[in-house]
Amino acid sequence: MRENNLFESLKIKDFRLLWISSASNAFGGQMRTIAQGWLIYDITQSPLALTWVTLSFIVPFAIFSLVGGVVADRISKKNIMIYSQLLNGGATCVLAYIIFLGEADFWHFIYFGLFNGAVGSLSIPASFSIVPEIVRQENLVNANALQTSTFNLASVTGPIFAGSLIAVLSSGNFDANESVGIVFFMISSLFLLAAVTAVFMRHQGRPVNIPQTSSLEDFREGIEFVKEKKLILGLMIMGLVPSAFGKSMHFLLPAFTEEVIGGGPADLGMLTSGMGIGALLGSVVLAKLGDFRNKGSIMFKLSYGWAVTILMFAFTGSLFAAIVVGASTAFVSTLFGSLNMILTQLATPQPIRGRVMSLIMVMSGIIPVAFLPVGAIAEYLSVEMALIFTAIMLALSAKLLDRFFPRLQTIDRGH
Repeated sequence: MRENNLFESLKIKDFRLLWISSASNAFGGQMRTIAQGWLIYDITQSPLALTWVTLSFIVPFAIFSLVGGVVADRISKKNIMIYSQLLNGGATCVLAYIIFLGEADFWHFIYFGLFNGAVGSLSIPASFSIVPEIVRQENLVNANALQTSTFNLASVTGPIFAGSLIAVLSSGNFDANESVGIVFFMISSLFLLAAVTAVFMRHQGRPVNIPQTSSLEDFREGIEFVKEKKLILGLMIMGLVPSAFGKSMHFLLPAFTEEVIGGGPADLGMLTSGMGIGALLGSVVLAKLGDFRNKGSIMFKLSYGWAVTILMFAFTGSLFAAIVVGASTAFVSTLFGSLNMILTQLATPQPIRGRVMSLIMVMSGIIPVAFLPVGAIAEYLSVEMALIFTAIMLALSAKLLDRFFPRLQTIDRGH
């Protein structure tokens, strides 16, 4: 195993700019999750409402990622990131204004979720597929871990900042809508900052060879590539099916905070930030390890560990216990997700990498399949029972994938 300097990839200027852009985007996204989740649950008092708003982003994100991957393999990835973040920031500013006026309802979040999901489907394949073009292959583990750390760092600071700010503003001269509206204006500025930072990247992320085929033919080529490469198909399914159940616990956090531990928005921010700390530690550990062996076997062990920590989380009855166990859950899930993405990138050639990344986003459309039963169990039984269900399904799906794709246990460097 070759151990890296923790910040090895940040020595590269373009990667530093990408990291800052991703951090701004992630920080805004984490703040949006907390702010809209709290307001929606305050309006509806329904875990299913949280589910539908989450789906409003995920479904168009999955569907239009097909387009995003083809576009990322045909034009400048840098430009895709810039313009998509400008659209995201503008739309969020409009929603902030509606919320601040007190005119926002459940359907506003659905409509803007659909738009932001479609925009995100263009930017995410570009931002992930550009990383191997900027850094050397031996630094790819470190770079991916550091890029993942942007989301985890945002998970630490974003929720607690958003939750605390809403609580402070609501206790002062602002009502709930005005408080959340102010937070959304701040979120909009972060998305715009992400766009501006990307402008200064020198690497354009243009295709090595300009495709002479049509976009439809490019798309078919991506499908055929994945069908032929069973190892990549297995990695993609491994990164999505167990995660679909594991990640479903996140949209339950507003209901868990209020119904199980009797907390408010500040407590929700602390809980989510505690999980962010665990996720950040996971990214730091992976970045520090650098390149290592037995990645496939470790990936499966992490999936089972993830299920165990979710099961433990279901039985926590206090904020402190929930923060500790939640941090452990996030630590394990981050290692699992990052390792899966690294192996997928290593196994995929550059000319088709954007389309493979987009297919991963499309396949993430299975996530709603997990969210709906989890949301229904939380609605009609209890939040605790919903968490137990997610833990069981996560472990069971990983075990089945081990059976159907045995080569995944032995994968090490993308082959």
